[in-house]
Amino acid sequence: MAEHLETGKKGEAIASEFLSNKGYRILEHNWRHGHGEVDIIAMAGDILVFVEVKTRSANYFGEPASFVDNKKMEKLSRIASVYMEKIRHDWEIRFDIIGVLIKGPQHAEITHYEDAWFPGWG
Repeated sequence: MAEHLETGKKGEAIASEFLSNKGYRILEHNWRHGHGEVDIIAMAGDILVFVEVKTRSANYFGEPASFVDNKKMEKLSRIASVYMEKIRHDWEIRFDIIGVLIKGPQHAEITHYEDAWFPGWG
């Protein structure tokens, strides 16, 4: 597996554990629809949360979360609507971003942006 893919998988595992430790119930990992994917889908109480995880091993070019652009947000919003229809969820939703900066083999810096965007913004 390419190094950047391994880094991404490691970041998603770190983010999943982070969310679980905060009391989130993880529903899906890497849920795919068409050409898109949601990294983590979870429940935070009664709120359905779609989480985009960005992982980097260095922040020379910016913090990991800064790499989620409007195009990615729009794509995730469309995929989320398909998922909500599939499970017949018509209650509150939220889109979060988790940035993971891997600082060493046993250390990562995690930044969690709750309610990072809402479909139609931007």
